[in-house]
Amino acid sequence: MSEETTTIDTQELGEKIVRVIKTIYDPEEIPVDIYELGLIYDVLVNEDNEVKILMTLTSPNCPVAETLPMEVEEKVKSLDAVSDAEVEITFDPPWTQELMSEEAKLELGLL
Repeated sequence: MSEETTTIDTQELGEKIVRVIKTIYDPEEIPVDIYELGLIYDVLVNEDNEVKILMTLTSPNCPVAETLPMEVEEKVKSLDAVSDAEVEITFDPPWTQELMSEEAKLELGLL
């Protein structure tokens, strides 16, 4: 397989991962998904289709601190092309409303 094909596959897989992540909602911030909220800092896919997701929570005391990362991991692992997925939580930089997309701010009446 040529390197170019691999790049496209990885990019395509990245887009699929983002689509799956966009189906997950922070229960406290309905109706905005966690991607639009700016909780996903990075999605990394290696050549073995192992995925690492760097994400944050709206606060370290977030009630879904245990369940939300597991839900993200499980949904990403459910994609056929993904061989493994790991979610790492970080609070550096801390989440702020500035990380939200325009769409999310509009939905929550912040614009």
